[in-house]
Amino acid sequence: MLCAIPVGFEVAGVNSGDTAWLLASAALVMLMTPGLAFFYGGMVGGKSVLNMLMMNFVCLGVVTMLWAIYGYSEAFGADSWQGLIGSTKHVLLRETQGTVSGPAEHQVPTMAFVMFQLMFAVITTALISGAIAGRAKFWAWVLFVVGWTSLVYFPVAHWVFSVTGYTATDASGNSFDEGGWITNQLKAFDFAGGTAVHINAGAAALALVLVVGRRHGWPRNIARPHNVPFTLLGAALLWFGWYGFNAGSALTAGDLAALAFTNTTIAAGVALLGWIIVEQFRDGKPTALGAASGAVAGLVAITPACGFVGTLGALVIGFTAGAVCALAVGLKFSFGYDDSLDVVGVHLGGGLVGTLLTGVFADARVNPAGGDGLLSGGGWTQLQRQVIAASAVLAYSFLVTLLLAWLIDKLVGFRIDPEAEATGIDEAEHAETAYDLDSPEPPPHRPAPPRRPQPGRPIPSGHDYGW
Repeated sequence: MLCAIPVGFEVAGVNSGDTAWLLASAALVMLMTPGLAFFYGGMVGGKSVLNMLMMNFVCLGVVTMLWAIYGYSEAFGADSWQGLIGSTKHVLLRETQGTVSGPAEHQVPTMAFVMFQLMFAVITTALISGAIAGRAKFWAWVLFVVGWTSLVYFPVAHWVFSVTGYTATDASGNSFDEGGWITNQLKAFDFAGGTAVHINAGAAALALVLVVGRRHGWPRNIARPHNVPFTLLGAALLWFGWYGFNAGSALTAGDLAALAFTNTTIAAGVALLGWIIVEQFRDGKPTALGAASGAVAGLVAITPACGFVGTLGALVIGFTAGAVCALAVGLKFSFGYDDSLDVVGVHLGGGLVGTLLTGVFADARVNPAGGDGLLSGGGWTQLQRQVIAASAVLAYSFLVTLLLAWLIDKLVGFRIDPEAEATGIDEAEHAETAYDLDSPEPPPHRPAPPRRPQPGRPIPSGHDYGW
């Protein structure tokens, strides 16, 4: 017997293929946060890994709550003032269920778009955690997540992602709400978040490490990565999820999504090579950590460009990002800031490479909805727009994060006790450990029972039991 299926919230005009792709992409981007947890978790010491995992996983809870209450409205509500902030129209996700978004031939349920963009908010905030690995109080971090997403990510997402007329306010799917200034007035190109995600998180990471300070004993006495396979697994999950991140940002299941998918693959692969080639010349050997980091650097750099450039652009952007980020991670030793897991070098560095080179390699023949960059006959105009967009997001994120982190440090303190930092943060902050390496009484040895010889198979000499 078939059950009745409620259809009260169905709306006409929805493109089921585009909707399926957007929901699948949202799920892929969600997977990136656990992937990031493994990527970061493998790079810390064995007594700090649970804290690193928790700092990432808690973002799924905190940011989701904020997004549902006011975050989506702040990012994608009708513009309130000069393209800087959204309205309160969609507080508690009002006027989203039962409405559609997108152009007539590619309309999707607005709620699908809401969930897709939520996953961007989660992963962007989680990225920052690697910069202060092993030395931050857990609840201070949670307080930071609340403040940073509200004051930095949601407004910047409005600037970059809120396209005028895309989100709907009625069942017909028609909306003429004004969006953010970077995408609509400045017309800088950012296909999937080079500015809103990576430059934003990288600048915040730099500000945060300046407030929290260096690890005790850095740079000489710091824990080595305890589980490189974890990091490689995390990089693979990030790469897999990034297809939803980039190709999903086409918001349709068509040629543009295929282009973004292809460019994402190319850039990640050649960036991996770029990083380990630098390691070979600089250090004499390529490393597994370098390969994982190089792939992520390429994914970061191609994010703003993947829907605007052709194959040559993807190759150059990817290889440049791998090489530049491999060199950029060493700047922390020159300038004295302790970025534990190289968030600044990979995400700020890679985000800047990708955002600026988008203005060089953008090609209207690849995406007519975009425009031509410097090498396609467009002159310097688009590159100038990219510089303005990158600079604005970097400056805003850095300054607001610096103030926010300073306030939290004064109110509750950001650093754990030196003793807990030296012995490992997991026990101090979470009362548990990832590995039970110090069991007080090992289980008694119980030899296996003797095996009877089988016909035609004598027991080997010197063995009382088993083979």
